Amino acid sequence: MPQHFRAITLSAALGLVIALPAAAAPESFTIDARHTFPVFEVNHLGFSLQRGRFNQTTGKIAIDREAGTGSIEVTIQAASIDMGIEKWDEAMRGEDYFNAPQYPTITFRASKVAFEGGKVSGAEGELTLLGVTKPVRVAFDGFSCGNHPINKRPLCGGNATVRIKRSEFGMLKGLPGIADDVRIMIPVEAFKDQ
Repeated sequence: MPQHFRAITLSAALGLVIALPAAAAPESFTIDARHTFPVFEVNHLGFSLQRGRFNQTTGKIAIDREAGTGSIEVTIQAASIDMGIEKWDEAMRGEDYFNAPQYPTITFRASKVAFEGGKVSGAEGELTLLGVTKPVRVAFDGFSCGNHPINKRPLCGGNATVRIKRSEFGMLKGLPGIADDVRIMIPVEAFKDQ
């Protein structure tokens, strides 16, 4: 191949590379603890669904919408459980249930995030509760991103849901009157890191 032709080909290739748009980098978000409160519900004696929530949650979310990949890390403070009655809170923090002194945190970590139509639709990861780690699949509903209407910062949010059997994590107190199946719902909001 003539030298001048090689130079032209190389020049054209370089021009093509320069003209290509840069690949979008993964975006990192920090969970807004003021608007992320995990809520759980469990059947009580076959009569009603009883609910509780946790008041202290932190975490990070990373998403690459172009590549359809991401990761999630959530840490819940077990002692922040709120059942609406202090005596009930104390019982739930105790060794029969969440045993907060021995296991102060509940964690969820996922490195496999699913997308539908460019939006997060689910995640597969591991939930650690009472020192036991199990695989779980979380579904996301209504996930969207935009600018916060008040502070104008980029924000993503949605509603996560997962179902577990508490007995699989060693929480056996009250079975079967207090049901084994537990539904966990987490409204999540997270601000983009600057």
